Amino acid sequence: MKSFLISDNIDTFVGMKMAGIDGLVLHQREEVIKKIEDLRNDKEIGIIIITEKIGLLINDVVREIKLSKEGPLLVEIPDRHGSIKGNDAIVKYVKESIGLKI
Repeated sequence: MKSFLISDNIDTFVGMKMAGIDGLVLHQREEVIKKIEDLRNDKEIGIIIITEKIGLLINDVVREIKLSKEGPLLVEIPDRHGSIKGNDAIVKYVKESIGLKI
């Protein structure tokens, strides 16, 4: 199983490349959607990693992928500037997902 990064940021791309994760830098919505479709059809890819800004760019696609039961796993990560979702993003995610306040 392989991981693949789609980043909007060169620094994040270089850091992940140094960690052994292949990827590329994209900025256009259509390019990102096309690449994700290609990766979802590649049976060797188990995890697609995207930066949070890419996630905002294709929010509807991210939601659809996360709700589907098909792989690969889609993970959003902050870039070198930190998270744009705030410090309590996990708490908000749990509350939205199961309605439980932590």
